[in-house]
Amino acid sequence: MTLPRFYPIFDDLRWLERLMPLGVKLVQLRIKDTPTDVVRDTVIKAQALCRAQGAILVVNDYWQIAIDAGCDWIHLGQEDLDDADITAIRRAGLKLGLSTHDRAELDRALSLDPNYVALGPVYPTILKKMKWHQQGLEKLTEWKAVIGDIPLVAIGGMSVERAAGAFEAGADIVAAVTDITLNDDPGGRLGQWLEATK
Repeated sequence: MTLPRFYPIFDDLRWLERLMPLGVKLVQLRIKDTPTDVVRDTVIKAQALCRAQGAILVVNDYWQIAIDAGCDWIHLGQEDLDDADITAIRRAGLKLGLSTHDRAELDRALSLDPNYVALGPVYPTILKKMKWHQQGLEKLTEWKAVIGDIPLVAIGGMSVERAAGAFEAGADIVAAVTDITLNDDPGGRLGQWLEATK
């Protein structure tokens, strides 16, 4: 299946309720530091919302909840992989997206036969403190040459204005977080993203 080229990531159900009706077809729910019962309730509601909109929901990290809630996709960071039961995830039929930052992580990701690989941060990001500084567009080109037909997600410091460069460098999908949520007009910015990634 071909995934949509635009991949917003939100940390709150309210963002999905507000922005999914505008035409988003692929979205990640990334919840941190929240009680498990709240996460479970949020994932169930987000999944119902996405199904109603004909959109793909990717659940970050909480693979067991994703399985229980009947979700189709999860995303795991490298730290999440240490604790995840990949066999159980695959047995449940979940598709798997994985974060990578260096070649060792890419090799590890590819050994798990992922459904997409994310590289980041392509540009400096304010979202989280990382030991990796910007990876740059040339690394997207390098990654794409290695992974071939597996979809490549560019993440980190991405904006509407930078999307074209990421696609040209080899990304199949561009993920955005703060470019939307910190914008004065999130809905308008989302519209620009949808236009830029058609």
